[in-house]
Amino acid sequence: MQPNLKFLFAHPAHLIAFGFGSGLAPKAPGTVGTLLGLPLFWLIIAIAPDLPNQIVLIIATFLLGVWACGRTGRALGVADHGGMVWDEIVAFALVLLFIPAVFTPAGWVWIAIAFGLFRLFDILKPWPIRQADAHMKNGFGVMFDDLLAAGYAIAALKGLQWLV
Repeated sequence: MQPNLKFLFAHPAHLIAFGFGSGLAPKAPGTVGTLLGLPLFWLIIAIAPDLPNQIVLIIATFLLGVWACGRTGRALGVADHGGMVWDEIVAFALVLLFIPAVFTPAGWVWIAIAFGLFRLFDILKPWPIRQADAHMKNGFGVMFDDLLAAGYAIAALKGLQWLV
């Protein structure tokens, strides 16, 4: 089944899993979806200005994604359809929590670096991301491999910040 707008609006889970339509992008839906991590990050820091509550909100969006991606994957008959981008959105929002002075010109440079690092690790899938992606075929699996890619991106980002 090829997802379309009708499918997207057939159930709230589909709308969420497909990143409110960004997953329908004809080229590079994962990259397009990752860009939506920035507005989600802004929403999270507007709601919760302190890190512990921001982490709680990231966990909530992760769990929402487990449900939405699981339900949508079952409806499509494909556990991890390329158009399901909620995993990229949430994982990139997590990476952005580790950007220093995000609302400064230097912050925008760090956002761009974080974006590149996250996409690199999400695409290359170094160990154990590739294993998680290959063996976990449900809503949790869809979300978890991107969480691992976020972990790699955060580690690389913190290493670069330390060097600078």
